[in-house]
Amino acid sequence: VSELLGAMLDRNQITSDDVISLILTATPDLVSAFPAAGARDFGFVDVPLLCAQEINVHGALPRVVRVLMHIEGDRDRELISHVYLRGAEVLRQDLHP
Repeated sequence: VSELLGAMLDRNQITSDDVISLILTATPDLVSAFPAAGARDFGFVDVPLLCAQEINVHGALPRVVRVLMHIEGDRDRELISHVYLRGAEVLRQDLHP
């Protein structure tokens, strides 16, 4: 989770102060910790966090954590860099040809 959050901040040139809230999801096979605990460890101690489990779809990519980050800013949507790590790029082949 820390790796993903760090990459999201870095690639979009934002800081944790810009973050309003996070929604984190995990695939059903990830059972050892809440993704929000990783976000708290990363430093999001005063940011509202919500965790949910992804739908268990046959054939879905396993071991995936997703983050929906709400930020303060006026950047155009097309300038946002969507981050996919460790093979998750296959989830959005339209963004990663």
